[in-house]
Order: sequence, then structure tokens, then C-alpha cells
Amino acid sequence: MKKVLIKNARIVNEGKIQEGDVFIEDGIIVEVADSISAKSPDVNIFDAEGNYLLPGLIDDQVHFREPGLTHKESIETGSRAAVAGGITSFIEMPNTLPQTTTIELLEEKFRLARESSYANYSFMFGGTNTNLEEILKVDPKTTAALKLFLGSSTGNMLVDDEKVLEQIFSKSPLLIAAHCEDEEIIQKNLKECVERYGDDIPVELHPKIRSAEACYKSSSKAVALAKKTGARLHVFHVSTAKEISLFSNKKALKDKKITAEVCIHHLWFDESDYAKKGTFIKWNPAVKTKKDKDALLQALKDDYIDVIATDHAPHTREEKKNVYTKAPSGGPLVQHALPALLQMYHQEKISLEKIVEKMCHNPAILFQIEKRGFIREGYKADLVLVDLNAPWAVQPDNTLYKCGWSPFEGTTFKSRITHTFVNGRLVYRNFKHQPFTQVAERLTFDR
Repeated sequence: MKKVLIKNARIVNEGKIQEGDVFIEDGIIVEVADSISAKSPDVNIFDAEGNYLLPGLIDDQVHFREPGLTHKESIETGSRAAVAGGITSFIEMPNTLPQTTTIELLEEKFRLARESSYANYSFMFGGTNTNLEEILKVDPKTTAALKLFLGSSTGNMLVDDEKVLEQIFSKSPLLIAAHCEDEEIIQKNLKECVERYGDDIPVELHPKIRSAEACYKSSSKAVALAKKTGARLHVFHVSTAKEISLFSNKKALKDKKITAEVCIHHLWFDESDYAKKGTFIKWNPAVKTKKDKDALLQALKDDYIDVIATDHAPHTREEKKNVYTKAPSGGPLVQHALPALLQMYHQEKISLEKIVEKMCHNPAILFQIEKRGFIREGYKADLVLVDLNAPWAVQPDNTLYKCGWSPFEGTTFKSRITHTFVNGRLVYRNFKHQPFTQVAERLTFDR
């Protein structure tokens, strides 16, 4: 489909909603207007029927588990679920097997995505205590960011050498995205719980082990170091009310040097859900109190928090059923993130315009992604149509993750994604994917 005309849409873009049409040619938005007529017979026309047209979502934090952990997910299966959830671009994390800590391994992941991804893609490079020379080789125009684990991680990705950390913050050519939890506090809390309960620690204690104190201590250190060195810092998955004070809403996003993100699960779940969901909502950082959840939503709306992401991190059902110390943290979210946010819209907790700002516009601005994240003439035609009044229930048979389950199982969402376009090509329509073609592109960055 080289030419596509979407008619009769309610376009949600740049802080307003307006009725109109969008004309696409060769994957580019050519015209946005109140009314556009097809000028030739080779135009594919989609009648939006008054449904809402959003820019394609950009998820800046996913774990698609390839290479090395593909029994949980792959770039193909993860991106396929993502486009069903309206996510047209993703940035994937480096803690795979092997870990993405050399240029050679980074380019291998780009090769895998080029061959199998349904959505546009980029990857973060992984920092360690020993790979500063490799970090300095990364091209900021073609790679999303540098990921640092300042708390527990797999393999050797915990960066805990203070001198190395300051060097990385001082010299990194890339935006630094950080997982902030204090390892010393976590290990002390875990040791006390193991001494009392053994391996079968009640999961309700997860937010006590990975505590608000652990989050704040690590986040505040990262923010202080960024201020000292002038580094561009993005703090992943803020999960506590206390951390909000570390961030500012005084500047336009493009002028902020320190930014923050919240994840879907920290906006939806709280500690009262552990009794029913158990280890299936065990994440790092932990889902915490209702007070934290409510404060995070307010901070998001007040622009102290800049981005919503998923931290999609699937594990098999069997892995998640293990006792506390053996059950891995993380869960699958890319297919259900937008429906969950639209449910919050129906509950009058957040506006459509704010959802688009935090999941489309702001990731594009923050990472300086070229020509995506907005419905603008000259931009890539990554677009999502949603029907706000088409209820559906999350069940295993309509869950697309390779791991085969969702923390939202049993939830009925009021809104449905009806169409997803990637670079002007229809890739998903009403619970069905179009035959796979290589339409997804590597993200590039205006730096």
C-alpha cells in the first residue's frame, strides 16, 4: 500500500483532538486536513468511522529476550504483540545472553530485528564496570541510549564501582538510562527475610525487600551525579512517591537534562494486588502502596514524570510459579499497556491528550527520535486507530506473548485497538496481523 487515506478520524495530537483525514504516501504523512479526497484510484481508503487516531506509541523499555532467552520471548513475538497493542516503535534492553556490551553484539541485535521485527526498533548499549572504551565507540545517531543497572541485574551488568560510574557519567556520548535500586539495602532486607521464611518468602514482602528507601537512595545518587557531571540522565520506572521530589516540571522537555519514567504496572497495581496475583506481579522495582501509585499518576499529569513505558519483561508461567526467591521478576505488558491506559481514561484518571503526550510525543523528544511520535506532515506514518467503545476480555487465547500469560488476565477493557500502521503499512487489524513483511525500520536520532 503505497497510498493510504484515513478518513473521518478523531485525531489526538499535540494537546488537542480534532476531526479530520490523513493522507499517506510511501510511508510518509503527506497531508493532515479536515477533509481530503482520493486523487487517484490506487489509494487505499480506511474509514475511521469517528474512532480515535493516535501517533504510534514508542516504548522506550522492553526486554524481548533475544538472543539467549527466546523460550520467554523473541524480537518477532514481542514486536508482534507490541503492534497489537498500538506500539509501533520500541527500544530494547541489553541484558540478554550474551549481554549487549560490545559493538559487535549490538549490531547483531540490529540484524536480528531487521529480519523479524513487526515494529520499528532500536537497542540500548549496556554499561559495565569494565567496558568504558566500548561505550565511547557507540554512535549516538544510530543507537538509542546507554543502559546502566545501578541495582540488581543479571551477569556482570551491575555498575557499582564509584570511580567507573563517574567516568561513564562524565564521558558517555549517549543519554544514560538507569535502573535505580540500592543493592546494599536490598541484600540486607532479603537476608533478614530468608532467615525468617527461607525461600518461600510471602510475596507481599517484595516491596519491603526492594523498598522505597532502596529506590530513593539509588535515584538520588544518580541524579546528584548527573548534576555534578552534566550527564543527560533518564531514570527508568520510578515507583515511589518520595522519588518524585528529585525531578522538576519547570522546563520544556527538550531542555531537561534529567528526566523520569513510570511504568504501566506501577500506575495500575498496588500492594493490595499481591494476595490475588502473587509472583505474577513481582517486578523490580516492586509494585508498592496505593499512596505511591496515586502520587505517580499525579506526578505524571503534573509533568514531573515525562514518559510512560512498559518494561515488558516476560517469563514463562512455570518460572513465575516458583517460590519467592526463585521466581524471576518481570512480566509481559506491550499488548495491554494502551488498553489499560484507555481504561484509566474511562475512569477519568487521565486524558487522551496526556496519554499521547507521555507515550508518543515525549519518548520521541526525549530520545531525539527522527520524524516519529507525532501526526505531522513529513513524519513517518506510524499510526494507531482505537475504538473507545468495543469491550473485550483478556484471556490466554487472545494473549500474544510467547510466554502465554498476562497480569491482566480476567480484565475486561472497554477500548480496543482496531488498526496499527507501521511506516504507512497496515500490520494489524481487529485481532489479526497482516502477513509479515519487512516494513519496520531502525530508528535514527537527531543528535
